[in-house]
Amino acid sequence: MPATFDVIVLGAGSMGASACYYLAKSGVKVLGIEQFGIPHEQGSHAGQSRIIRKAYFEHPDYVPLLERAYHNWKELESETSSQLYFPTGLLYAGKPGGVLIKGVKESAKKYSIQVDELNAGERAKRFPQFNIPADYEVLFEPDAGFLTPERCILSFTEQAIKSGAAIHTHEQLLEWKQDGDSISVRTNKSSYACKKLVVTTGAWTPHVLPVLQKHLTVTRQVLAWAIPKQWEQFSLEKFPCWLIDDENKPGMYYGFPVLPASQFGGPVGLKAAYHYPGQATDANFVNRNVAPAEEQELMQAVNRYLPDGFNTIHTSKTCLYTNTPDENFIIDFLPGYSNVVIAAGFSGHGFKFAPVVGEILSELSINGKTNLPVGFLNANRFQ
Repeated sequence: MPATFDVIVLGAGSMGASACYYLAKSGVKVLGIEQFGIPHEQGSHAGQSRIIRKAYFEHPDYVPLLERAYHNWKELESETSSQLYFPTGLLYAGKPGGVLIKGVKESAKKYSIQVDELNAGERAKRFPQFNIPADYEVLFEPDAGFLTPERCILSFTEQAIKSGAAIHTHEQLLEWKQDGDSISVRTNKSSYACKKLVVTTGAWTPHVLPVLQKHLTVTRQVLAWAIPKQWEQFSLEKFPCWLIDDENKPGMYYGFPVLPASQFGGPVGLKAAYHYPGQATDANFVNRNVAPAEEQELMQAVNRYLPDGFNTIHTSKTCLYTNTPDENFIIDFLPGYSNVVIAAGFSGHGFKFAPVVGEILSELSINGKTNLPVGFLNANRFQ
């Protein structure tokens, strides 16, 4: 007979590890299955740092979820006696009528989030590292900052196991199917049965849930860490996270302070990247080599705004976005199933939500509903 669980979570990355944590804390017999190690660099949520912010330009409806995410991150820090969120503040820059500045102001106004408007004199005094066009507006959100994704995922995993979860690594899903009132799951190592299934397989979701394939596009993204010309001025104590709406091309550039290797591990240097869907790919066949031309393009873009920023690129890596047509998440029951819960399509801006998404997935699995406002993220909106 296959081993039986109340809930099986497929994929133990950020959302899956968080779901295992909340399910196990609720007393549910849960199994998490991860095809790689924990953490790993094959998916979407590695790379040392991820921005967290509340004045959400993408859509004001995310703000209540962010409020809950901030609360849940704090609880996890308290439980693990470790710092996972680092409040550096976040500098936004872009044309006044652009999607970034307009969206940040809208969310900030609706939910009374502190966002300061900086005039040319103030930004030159506080953030001399930046060279921002005179016709760009500059905003600063003091309660924004960054999270350390690998340590966050490890913390969720450790606490889930302490609360009774079974989490299997290096185990690949072969198939899952409805089997009467339960669901059967077969991997390359064993067979299992469960009452509820949670699918948090990131860029592999089109393979695991073919019904969603037409709504999910996986893209390859490039990240780089450079040795700055002036190391000290980009240190954690002096430099904020940043997000700039570039007028010359769609999407935005973003980056972080230099994080001390002794405290954060590698890679070493000043991290920056381009937030816009890259080249479409298949999660099983990603070109992990970053071409010199890709590095050069990113270096030139960053140096437009940070003249002393990118001197030489020290390390470059790839990660994956799983994009929906409207770039909003999918958090819902799988259409046609009352016992399969899905979280997918995080479109490059999902990591900060991990603890609230895990909580929602746990509630949907246990209660069949959640009181958290995720209606706008339903799975049927693309039909």
